[in-house]
Amino acid sequence: MIIVLDTNVLVAGLLSPFGPPGRILDLVLSGELGLACDDRILAEYHDVLARAKFGFDRASVAELLAYIEAEEQHVTAMPLNVELPDPDDMPFLEVSRAVQADALVTGNTRHYPAASRHNVIVLTPAEFMQRWRANHAGNR
Repeated sequence: MIIVLDTNVLVAGLLSPFGPPGRILDLVLSGELGLACDDRILAEYHDVLARAKFGFDRASVAELLAYIEAEEQHVTAMPLNVELPDPDDMPFLEVSRAVQADALVTGNTRHYPAASRHNVIVLTPAEFMQRWRANHAGNR
């Protein structure tokens, strides 16, 4: 499976590793889930994770980002002709569409109105984990 991970889910996974965002991050880091990004998404990951308000260890963040950059499916996405409530969310939708991601996982689904999604599946972390478990229940 290939997903696009909104920055808010990445941050939530680091802040609270035992909830759905943390589990998703674990799946990405174990290689069970593929992650798709572009330069804009990677730049946002770098910017947000470096913010002092989160108090993340710089070395741990550098290691995480190095792993993501080495393992992610890098995409050059075509612009979509839609408007989103927050234009900064556009890279996540464009990359999701470009790779035909299994899901765009975000804590802010309202930022991706149904009429603007271009058939991209947008799920909360809990919804994604529910779908993941259902799809992998027989593989144990």
